[in-house]
Amino acid sequence: MTTIKEVARRAGVAPASVTRVLSGHPNVSEALRAKVLAAVDEIGYKPDLMAAGLRRGSSHTVGVIVSDIINPLLAEMVDALDVKLRDKGYTVLLANSHGDPDRDVESVHLLRQRRTDGLVVMVVDETRAELRQALRDLPIPVVLLDRQIETADAASAVLSDHHRGTRELTRHLLDGGHRRIALLTGLRGTTYPGRERTRGFVDALDERDIPVASAFIRDARATPESGQRLAAELLDDGDPPTAIVVGPNPMLVGVLRELQRRNLRVGRDLALACLDDIPIAALHHPPITALARNTEEMAHTAAALLLDRLTGVSRFPRTVVLPTELRRRASTTALVTPADAELPVS
Repeated sequence: MTTIKEVARRAGVAPASVTRVLSGHPNVSEALRAKVLAAVDEIGYKPDLMAAGLRRGSSHTVGVIVSDIINPLLAEMVDALDVKLRDKGYTVLLANSHGDPDRDVESVHLLRQRRTDGLVVMVVDETRAELRQALRDLPIPVVLLDRQIETADAASAVLSDHHRGTRELTRHLLDGGHRRIALLTGLRGTTYPGRERTRGFVDALDERDIPVASAFIRDARATPESGQRLAAELLDDGDPPTAIVVGPNPMLVGVLRELQRRNLRVGRDLALACLDDIPIAALHHPPITALARNTEEMAHTAAALLLDRLTGVSRFPRTVVLPTELRRRASTTALVTPADAELPVS
């Protein structure tokens, strides 16, 4: 590995002069700067940014904790975060919890040991006392991405308006004549999206004075297997729902598998909608009505909030709430009653 001394020897200057040029010192002549940078290019010198950063009290790394990277929306957000932060000179260290809340806490401690300058957090379970304590003890800025942890007082947050979006989607189904509507969510109460989606769903039913059937709100860990199991339980009911709204996108795969097993046609035998517009929703036949989050805007906003804290532009945490978009598709056509089916076609 080449060193500063070798750069200095090639440029014919003192090592201290090379250090001043590479650190961006203002009192450096253009002639010296050009000479040093030419030497750097000629011998291919790569500075140890980590060591230099630590000497200045900064590692130029940002930790990102993600609940499960196989979730395509979370992967999109991590990718957008990496692009934005890398552009500002920061390297992302990713910690994947694999759906395990114990790993959330482990990741906070691990990334603190790695001396990251800040954290972006998308954890499995935001209600864990150990997690709240670990975040509260951090001496670095934190941004919560679609998570809401009240005791992390120093944390900024970027949130999607899941309540309004889910309420709008449920109204769409009600306008189509559906009254027996089921909601499948991840483990209830463990994350901000799950709580807000349930609240929006219930509020839409309350607006129409439709009783909320507790049996039609089902929760489980978000996996394809749980989605298939919950769908089977609902469809085996003596009075099954005419529409199903699926929250976590891993569950959608399982629901579709169960509908296919029963030869039920989406959009005709049963209305189906999902609360994340993943690729399968648009590609399915018929396409599935979905709520869309702007993952790139969410990630860029989270990066901006963190960078503001890291650079001293802002000393105080901020919360930004971004809208969702309802994308109506053929999976949620109006409910056809037996009487409707008997009407002649004009």
